[in-house]
Amino acid sequence: MNINKSSQYEKMKLFKNTHKGQRCFIVATGPSLTIDDLEKLKNETTISMNSICLSFDETDWRPTYYGIQDVKVFNLLENSIEKYDLKNKFISDSISKEKNILDGYFVFPLNYLNHNTFHKNYRTKFSNDSYSVVYDGYSITYSMIQLAVYMGFSEIYLVGVDCNYSINSAQHFKDYGLIEQSSEAVKRMISAFKEAKKFSERSQIKIYNATRGGMLEVFERVNLDEVLSTNKELEELREKTI
Repeated sequence: MNINKSSQYEKMKLFKNTHKGQRCFIVATGPSLTIDDLEKLKNETTISMNSICLSFDETDWRPTYYGIQDVKVFNLLENSIEKYDLKNKFISDSISKEKNILDGYFVFPLNYLNHNTFHKNYRTKFSNDSYSVVYDGYSITYSMIQLAVYMGFSEIYLVGVDCNYSINSAQHFKDYGLIEQSSEAVKRMISAFKEAKKFSERSQIKIYNATRGGMLEVFERVNLDEVLSTNKELEELREKTI
């Protein structure tokens, strides 16, 4: 209702439409991601999450924005997160309440809907106002897409979103002790991404999947190297024109 000006969510307003009309890369932590990918993204605006901080000893790339929403994941990674000087860190209110931390973080209101109980109808919602609410979509990536929309990005590229939790192979870019055992996990995530696609089509926002392989076929696939190469060529042409 915008009544409590001192609420923990108030700082979220600082980010509304700050990147209007721009593009960003949401860097997830699927096993297809490589250190080389991170190096290539150094000159791009990036939003990353969770265990990406475990790669920082191998690269000087840092995400423009970093997000984490699950208390259990935060507990596993807290020391690694605090080790590095990340300027824009977003946490869910479920973390801020349980850990009693606010300093150094921007807190977003996460609505889990009824996702904490088992049910067969995988339904979620999509929010374009992260100050008011961010809806759980069974993955932190879904929340970061909502955050990107709130910031005004009109082109969103997903990298490392494998959507594959096979117990017979690596589930993450960097292992941190968390293994998804549920065979329903992928179905839940894909059902949420379909909601993101519906919203993007209504709002003329482009979401592309620049992941190598994986099981996410909801969004149009593009080649990361080609996307970055095209942008570099445009920049060089613009410099010559100037």
